[in-house]
This record gives sequence, structure tokens and C-alpha cells, in this order.
Amino acid sequence: MGLFKKNKKVGVFADIIRCDEPSYLIWKWRPDGAELGEHKREYAIRWGSSLRVKDGEVAVFVYKQKDGTMQDYIVGPYDEKIKTANLPILSGILGAFVGGDTPFQAEIYFINLANIIQVKFAVPYFDVCDPRYPDFAVPIAVRGTIGFKIADYREFIRLHRLDSFNLDDFQNQIRDAVSRYVKGVVANAPTFYNISVLQIESKTTMINNDIEHSLGNRLKESFGVIASGIDIGTIEIDKSSSEYRQLVAITKDVTTATIQGQTAANIENYAEALRIQREEGQYALHKQTQTSNLSAYQVEKQTEVGVAGAEALGQMGANSTGGIDLGGGAGFNPATMMVGMALGGAVGQNIAGTVGGVMANINQPINQGAVPPPIPKAVYYVAVNGQATGPYDINILSQMVNNNTINKDTFVWKNGMTEWEKAGNVEELKNLFTVIPSIPTP
Repeated sequence: MGLFKKNKKVGVFADIIRCDEPSYLIWKWRPDGAELGEHKREYAIRWGSSLRVKDGEVAVFVYKQKDGTMQDYIVGPYDEKIKTANLPILSGILGAFVGGDTPFQAEIYFINLANIIQVKFAVPYFDVCDPRYPDFAVPIAVRGTIGFKIADYREFIRLHRLDSFNLDDFQNQIRDAVSRYVKGVVANAPTFYNISVLQIESKTTMINNDIEHSLGNRLKESFGVIASGIDIGTIEIDKSSSEYRQLVAITKDVTTATIQGQTAANIENYAEALRIQREEGQYALHKQTQTSNLSAYQVEKQTEVGVAGAEALGQMGANSTGGIDLGGGAGFNPATMMVGMALGGAVGQNIAGTVGGVMANINQPINQGAVPPPIPKAVYYVAVNGQATGPYDINILSQMVNNNTINKDTFVWKNGMTEWEKAGNVEELKNLFTVIPSIPTP
């Protein structure tokens, strides 16, 4: 019996099997006039009916037989009369039907592969602990939207019953699954990113990306859909809660103590640096004084050599050892003579050197006094990201202004100031922020 052989008993018009729903995920077709629940009429496929499947759709023919349920799939685009060539299972069961208004029975479902379903989700306030202070759990809520669609229709059909599929129920299942997963990721975010729970809002983008990457596989395995995108709109901290206020107070106290400790350490380091600089200046001054008085120092040493030579000469003259007797009480000591000549020459050189040095220094400028140590420069500490850095002198601060590292609203402090001030309000630093006007064009 051919599928397109005219059956004289039919006497009815053929159906156009198609889906005209504007937005759907799963839609069940019924013949015109058939009501839901009238199974005989509801599943009746008339001879000569045409099937129209749009691009991005798939039509599923479900045949319920005594030996089980069988399915045929026609993927769009398709617009022809029903043919056994396209429905292999139908060609095998045609012999089981004979004439009448229902040549064969089948349920026909349209599955939308192109439509993206948007589902809003909201995770009500739940406690998230701060990794530094686990005793303080701050309430946090999350809101967002997820989009999903069917990618593998065979896998989707395997996981869901088409005859009892309800989109509202399915969306609720997706919403619940997403909310549970998002809650778990956000609860572990402070520990995972090593941040305070008070900073969790600043990690919204990173948390969003991590959830989007991992949630796709979970939805595909559990529901047969893929996540086309997830958008966490808000990670909201309950700032009215007592836990939040207590954690803010503790964090503020710790931060203040840290800044004070760092400031004290910096001041101590600065004092040590000044001490070293002062000692180095004194050492340099001492060396400069030695250099300036080197000539006098040489004269002093040369004089000492001369005196020592004269004393040795006198002692050697008094010693008769090695003397030569010339008779009549006259004689001389050759060793004494040689030493005397050497020492005499040394004394002469010393005296000549002394006189020459004195004459050479007659026209030299007179040292007016000790050179003072370098004048201390004003130094400031700068608050950067809540931390005290420095100290920096005016030249370094000028470079930091030029590099846009600091501006007139940056807080600064130096020894003698009672509290931190904005740089633009400090008289000594105002000139750093003066903008030089451009040269007017003629």
C-alpha cells in the first residue's frame, strides 16, 4: 500500500503540519479541531498531509507500538508531503494500518533549536564568611539572567518526556539549578580570590566568567541544553546587617593600626637615614680638613725627622767607637761623618721643604671655617591604596605628579603635621599642581 495512494474512504482534506508558535521550546502539533486528550483524533495523521519544518527546527514523529515507542526525526528546512523515504520507521509499520480516517497514528512534536530562552534568577540573602574572620558571616544576595537553548535534540529527548514537557516547569528547574550553583561559587569566592568579603562586589566580572565557563557543562549533562550566556547583574551585600557593620569596624581598626605601624617604621628608617647622612657629612668634612692642612702636616713630620737626626748626630759624635786617632788628641769617626752628612742633607731638605711650603701658601685663600653638613630636605609620606609610602622629597613628588601617580587630592603627611592632608591643600606643595598655560598662537 503506497503512502500517497488515494483512499476513497477518507473524503477529508489533508493537513499542513507546521508550528506557528512565535516563541517556544517544545510544541505539540494536533490536527485542526482536535482537543488535547482526544488521543485517537489527536494523533491522527491524514493521507496526503504536508510537513513544513523551518530552519532551526526539528519535527519528531513518535509512534507508540506494542513493542515500545519509536521515533523519526526531520530536521528543517523541509516543506514537502510526508514520504516514507524520510520516515523509515513509518515505512515499516504502514502495513499495520488499514484505510479509514487514520491511516497511521503518531504524535508530532516541534523542537526549537534556534530560540534562546532567557531565565531570570535570584539567590536570596545567604551568609558568606570572611576568610580572615570566619566568625563574621555577612548576608549577600545575587541576581542575574541566564540564556540557554537546545543543542542536541536527541540528548534532550532522552532526558525529558515530550508528552509531559512543560516550559514553565522546565524554566523553574533551570532557575533552581543555576541559583544553587551560583550560591556555591559566591560563598567560596572570598577564599578562592583571597579577598575580604567586603570586596566581593569588585570581583563580579571574574565570578561571572567562572560561572559561565563551568555552568555550561552542568546544564548540558543534567538538562540537555547549553548556556548561551550568563549575566550576574548584582552581588549585593546587606549593609544594614549587624554582621556587616561589625566587620567594617574590625577591618577599619586593623587598617588604621597597620598604617600607623608602617608610618612609625618609616619615620624610624628616615631618622636612621638622617643619622647616616650626618655621619657621612662629618667624615667628608674631616677628610676635607686633612687635605687642606696636608702641607702643615708634612712640615710637622719633616721637623720631627730633623730633630731626631740632630739628636742622633750628637749621640754619634759622643761615641768614639770606630774613630781614627790623628795624634795629639785629634781624630775623627768615619761612621759619624757619614751619618752626619746624611742627616744634614735630610735636615736641609726638611728646612727647604718647610720654607717652600710656607712661601707657596702665602697666596692661598685662608680657610674661613668648617663646611656645614647638607641642609635637610622636606620629605612627605604619601597614602597610596590605603597604605603609607615614602618618604619622598619635593623632587620625587614633582615626578610623581608628572607621571599622574599622585594628584592634588592625594593625602600626604610629614613630621610636624597633626594629620594627613590633601596635597593640594599643603602650601609647600601647591606649586606642583600649577598648570602652565599654553602659548597663544599669534
